[in-house]
Amino acid sequence: MKNNSQLMALSPQVQKSLQSSISASSVWNDLDFETRIAILRRWAKSLDNQSAMMVNFQCNNALEMVAEMQVMPGPTGESNTLYCVGRGVFVVTASDDVANHVVIAQIATALVCGNSVMLCLSPDHPLKTGVILSQLEQAGCVANVLSVIDSADFDALIQIEEIAAVAYSGTEDRVLSLARQLAARSGQLAQLVAETDLDNLPVIGSPSYCLRFITERTRTINITAVGGNATLLELGCGETD
Repeated sequence: MKNNSQLMALSPQVQKSLQSSISASSVWNDLDFETRIAILRRWAKSLDNQSAMMVNFQCNNALEMVAEMQVMPGPTGESNTLYCVGRGVFVVTASDDVANHVVIAQIATALVCGNSVMLCLSPDHPLKTGVILSQLEQAGCVANVLSVIDSADFDALIQIEEIAAVAYSGTEDRVLSLARQLAARSGQLAQLVAETDLDNLPVIGSPSYCLRFITERTRTINITAVGGNATLLELGCGETD
C-alpha cells in the first residue's frame, strides 16, 4: 500500500479485502480472455435470463473488441505486439433503484477484462451479493476476484490509490459527486465509468463499453541484438513486476 494515512481510514476487514483483491486481480489478469469468458459464461447459466443475457453480451463484446492481440510493424527487425489487460481493482456501485441485471453487467465487464471487483451496494439494494459470490466461485473464478464491501466504507475506499476505477450506475447528481471525489485524490488518477440512463443503457449497452475497463500494453522482442540475445520489454499503464 502506498499511502498509510489513507489505509488507516479503512477498517481492518476492508484493508484485508483490498489486499486480497489486489492479489486476485494479478492472478485473474494472467488468464487469457478465452479462459475468463468460459468461466463467466458458466456463471451466466446460474443467473436469471436478463442478467445472463447481459453477461454473454459483455463477453461477446470483449471477445470482438479487446481479446485479440495485434501484431504491429517492427521497423528495425523487432516484433511488436499490442494487447489489452485489466486496469486493476474496480469498485462497482449503484443506486438502490438500479435493476440487478445492470449491476451484473458492470461486474461482468470488469471481470471479463481482467480486473478484480469490490462490490459496494447499500443494504437496501435487491441484489443478493452472497449468492453472486457463491455462483462465481462455483463457476471457477479466482478466489477474491469479487469481494463485497459495506457501503459505509465506500468513501474511504475510493480514496485509496490502488483503486483503479469506479463503475457506477444511478443519478447524474451522484456522478458529479463521485467525479469530484476522484478528482481530489492524490497519486494515480482514477477513472469513473458511469451510466445514468437506466431505461436505455446507452453506455452499458454499447459494444465499446469494455474499452473503459482495459489498458493497452506493447510487448517488444528485439532479436537483432549483438550475439542474438533477445530483450523483452513491456510498456504499459501502471506498475510492472
